[in-house]
Amino acid sequence: MKRFSLVEFSVNHPKLVVALSIIITLIFMTQFPKMRTDTNPKNMLPATSDVRMWNDEVEKTFSLYEDMIALGIVNEKGVLNKDTLSRIQRITDEILKMKGVAARDVSSFTTIDNVSVEAETLKVAPLMTKVPEDEKGIEYLRKMLYENPLFINRIISKDGKTTAIYVPLEKGANGKEIADRIREIVKKEKGDEQYYIAGDPVARDTFGAEMFKLMAIFAPIAGMVMLTVRYLMFRDLFLSFALMMDAMISIVWSMGLLIGLGYPIHIMSSMAPVFLMAIATDSMHIFNEFYFRYRETRDKKKAIIETMRAVSRPVRNTALATAAGFAVLLFMNIIPVKVFGGLVAFGTVALRILSFSFIPAMFTFVKDEKIEKIARSEDIGSDKTSQFLMKLAGLGIHKPVMTVLAGLLLFVVAIIGIAQAKVNNNLVEWFKKGSDVRVADTVINRALGGTSLGYVVAISKEDDYIKTPEAMRYLDGLQRRLEKLQVVGKTTSVVDYVKRINVVLHDDDRKYDVVPETKDIIGQYLFLFAMSAKPSDLDNVVDYPFKRANIWVQLKTWDAQAMRDVIKAVEEYKKDNPTPMELKPSGIAYFNLVWNDEVLGDMVKGFVLALIVVFGILAFDFRSVKWAIVGYTPLLFTILLIYGVVGFIGKDFDMPISVLSCLSLGMAVDFAIHFVSRLRQRLQETPQESLSDALLWTVARPGKGIVRNAVLFAASFAVMMFAPLTPYITVGAFIVSMMLLSSVMTLIYLPALITLLQGWLFKGGLR
Repeated sequence: MKRFSLVEFSVNHPKLVVALSIIITLIFMTQFPKMRTDTNPKNMLPATSDVRMWNDEVEKTFSLYEDMIALGIVNEKGVLNKDTLSRIQRITDEILKMKGVAARDVSSFTTIDNVSVEAETLKVAPLMTKVPEDEKGIEYLRKMLYENPLFINRIISKDGKTTAIYVPLEKGANGKEIADRIREIVKKEKGDEQYYIAGDPVARDTFGAEMFKLMAIFAPIAGMVMLTVRYLMFRDLFLSFALMMDAMISIVWSMGLLIGLGYPIHIMSSMAPVFLMAIATDSMHIFNEFYFRYRETRDKKKAIIETMRAVSRPVRNTALATAAGFAVLLFMNIIPVKVFGGLVAFGTVALRILSFSFIPAMFTFVKDEKIEKIARSEDIGSDKTSQFLMKLAGLGIHKPVMTVLAGLLLFVVAIIGIAQAKVNNNLVEWFKKGSDVRVADTVINRALGGTSLGYVVAISKEDDYIKTPEAMRYLDGLQRRLEKLQVVGKTTSVVDYVKRINVVLHDDDRKYDVVPETKDIIGQYLFLFAMSAKPSDLDNVVDYPFKRANIWVQLKTWDAQAMRDVIKAVEEYKKDNPTPMELKPSGIAYFNLVWNDEVLGDMVKGFVLALIVVFGILAFDFRSVKWAIVGYTPLLFTILLIYGVVGFIGKDFDMPISVLSCLSLGMAVDFAIHFVSRLRQRLQETPQESLSDALLWTVARPGKGIVRNAVLFAASFAVMMFAPLTPYITVGAFIVSMMLLSSVMTLIYLPALITLLQGWLFKGGLR
């Protein structure tokens, strides 16, 4: 019984194959209306993860909000004037009415509580109930602000030019939407003030919105560039469009499956279409070989079948290697990492099925005259590109020792660069320097305590221990230690309230700006304060059995490293000053640190595992560990050189970079598989040919497909380097570098290595 061949079936029934491809694509497209996005980094980790459960517990214990927006208001002449204060009051009143805002805990001049004494009685009331009418009232407000350490660098800058309105969000509120509504409010105000909106929910949700906007803009642009470059290569619009459809169909299938299974689109999975477009260019080898085969056979159907027989093994095994490289991410811990890995692996398999069905079917619709015209130029003896590639490869073939040593030197330099790489993540820096989000964050961080918020929770085993002078002084000392860190702008805790009450009850005598001597006095102060203050004032910093206290730590950067510095300082302080209390970090800054480490850790583990799996696939494909080692070389060199440059230029090793490591692995090994497979095939088919001639033939014919593949995708994704979001710029620069470098390594370094090691490689024979 004749063995079923998908290629032959597709060539014999092209209309049926194309129709089925379109029908399946339409079925997957029906899922697109169900698409939902999720840019919340909290959901990068499972709900059962330790850090999520701990953060949720801290938020519940201290009545905290997951998200907060900071509206910075700057007046270079000073914010303490009647006009500016009137605007602050009007803006605050409008914000309090907004849906999604936790109005009861908005902090502004008009809502924040001030502690003072009136008629020998402790008074806790909003700082500014109405705008002062005259200079005397302004001066009184200035006195209240600057005599209270709780306000300085939080609600007012030291130079008096900047204030902030802190806007906590209800659960589920969209930070970008609320930020946009605040922008509409401040636009109505005329004056000398400048307004800046910052905070994690603003950056996160703005990035999410921009991300999908860019997908809608740059994907078509990249597609058009890809179509244009293909047309210039083959001078056939129909076939160029067919290869484009190959990529688009796989993207629709993959994204449709993701949405259909109920998964939201995370930042990572949003990059899957980019990766699949990159992987789809491997079909270029089919196009490249087809025209050579047609020139030799003059029979379209026979040329298609012979082409697929010649390239089927490398095309199949490159797909297997790429799919395996991404599939290992399914075994990681982070859900979006798993989803991303499975999504790209599925898309890669879909691409290869289409390569053996849809593409051969599409070839049958092309008129013979057009194919004949293109095929005439595909002669390695006269084609300028092929001739140039043979000269280029000749450098490695004729001077293998020098070429290999040059590569080893670059290898050493790359290792030095990688050693300098810094692992870090900063969502705000995913925006360009001149963007509204980044400018606002910079301005507020420079003038006030900081937009990034972390907590240090002190936990005692005994009730009321937090009320003791020992515990209070310990927390006070810890705050002073943390405030010495360059990344920390301000800290706030229950100790600050106690010390403030102690001062105002002693006629503002600054010598009483200390922790009281007894637990009873501290207890009385807290009781008096709780009687008059908003519940959240104390709730945010201490629990009511007084077993836990919460230190707010405002950070001047969203770098993950900043919270790491805080944790290190806490550990050092505890080591120098032993305490029965446990000190545990929490808050969004701590969560960002943990998910940063876990995601990057998962990607690195997945990458290492993928390297092992891909090597196994190479060894299986080549039936030789020796050839697998040689084929592995372009992959390793490409990855090491690119990451060496990342280290040298000071670019953070962040999530986009770590995600790209998987793509670099898949694409770099693809070229090597094609080169080695076709070389060995050539050596077996022409046993009389010398190794040098076989290498030159491989460079000139399959190598032309490698160059076309590299140039095609490098040109297409160079457009991403003009995107407003830095991860897209990183993706564009990375892919351009990766494609060009891996092709050069394959066509120059690989022939040199094979020539130098031929005695070892061919020991025992190959032909």
